[in-house]
Amino acid sequence: MNSRSPVTRRHFLQLTGAAGVGALGFPAVLRSQSAGKLNLAVIGCGGRGGSNLAGVESENIVALCDVNAKNLQAAAAKHPRAKQFRDFRKMYEALKDSEFDGVVVSTTEHTHAFATLPALKRKKHVYCEKPLTRDVHEARIITEAAKAAGVATQMGTQIHAGTNYRRVVELVQGGAIGHVREVHVWVNRTWGWQSPEDAKANADRVSTQERPKEAEPVPPELDWDLWIGPAPWRPFNSVYIPGNKWYRWWDFGNGTMSDLGSHYNDLPFWALNLDAPLAIEAAGPPAHPEIAPATMSATYHYGARGSRPALKLTWYQGQMKPPAWMEKRIPQWPDGHLFVGDKGMLLSNYSKYVLLPEKDFAGFTPPPKTIPDSLGHHQEWIHACKTGAPTTCHFGYSGPLTEANHLGNVAYRAGRKIEWDAKAMRIRNAPDAERFLRRTYRDGWKLA
Repeated sequence: MNSRSPVTRRHFLQLTGAAGVGALGFPAVLRSQSAGKLNLAVIGCGGRGGSNLAGVESENIVALCDVNAKNLQAAAAKHPRAKQFRDFRKMYEALKDSEFDGVVVSTTEHTHAFATLPALKRKKHVYCEKPLTRDVHEARIITEAAKAAGVATQMGTQIHAGTNYRRVVELVQGGAIGHVREVHVWVNRTWGWQSPEDAKANADRVSTQERPKEAEPVPPELDWDLWIGPAPWRPFNSVYIPGNKWYRWWDFGNGTMSDLGSHYNDLPFWALNLDAPLAIEAAGPPAHPEIAPATMSATYHYGARGSRPALKLTWYQGQMKPPAWMEKRIPQWPDGHLFVGDKGMLLSNYSKYVLLPEKDFAGFTPPPKTIPDSLGHHQEWIHACKTGAPTTCHFGYSGPLTEANHLGNVAYRAGRKIEWDAKAMRIRNAPDAERFLRRTYRDGWKLA
């Protein structure tokens, strides 16, 4: 996808073997055919929002929105001509269709869907930070809305643009280790509900066992009511913000599973063309009613697909690791993926990979490079907005990935194996667990 290796629609389809153009993220209607700059609105300007803003600053930034006045002021200093808003609902009301081409969403995940859906309904291109939504129900709504809109979309799983992931996908899909029937994915981060002693030992960002009862003064720059958004109201406390503090609360996020799962489960999802699992079971400490766990695992069962055999994928976070890791039968990488095939194994992480057992692959010649290098995750989206070229993490791909990650938490919170009917969005064997698929919104907030 560079100047020497342009990717046309036909070339992309040949590389992926895909049949349906709409499902791949090609905009059905190209909204910007010119070489000119896009007019972009940016929702969320601090933290990841600041990084995403920097990633698209080659374009015209016409609107900025943030519930934190300091974040907004810092962004406005770099883009003084942009209109400023605190409430993205008011931003959408104020902006005419002719004023903007796309939106970059970097709010907390419990408002991702609310900030994204209005843009899709107005057929505007959208880049949304991961995870795409807070729950399964919202992920399905956004996936379907993106398909109907026919615009360029991209979820912010930036590592997807790295060259190492591409080489791993080529190895797996090229049959280097034969048919894959088992995958293990693990991350070392141990943040979430755990004892104060464990939180200290694991360098967690914050330690809490229950929702704070005391209220603290709201920082003057923060509109706490807007930050809470569609979630149930609670008084402000510094235990919730910033960053990875809030992601552990079920009302605002889904912990490490949906955060790092967006990055690490992305690779097997891509390499093995995965979609909806048939069943999911989880393990770990008893579920806390309000706080996501520091340590847990979730196992996904996939049926046979064409020439591919049935597959079991297991996710581990915190202090849980795959048996091969615990028994020191593989290198002790703190985070990684282990693809187990009938001809060998492939161990990988963000930046490297190794075929195992190494002696069996001495002199192995990697398959030809078939997946072009990325323009860069943000630039890929910008290019797609202007030309109609594909993006690799469009919502037709990242929506199902998000759903699968959330289902791991659903099984964990339900405390039992769940059988998933993806088409009907029902849990066949445990309808009581369906309460974890969606939530009730606070008065004044509606996702429609």
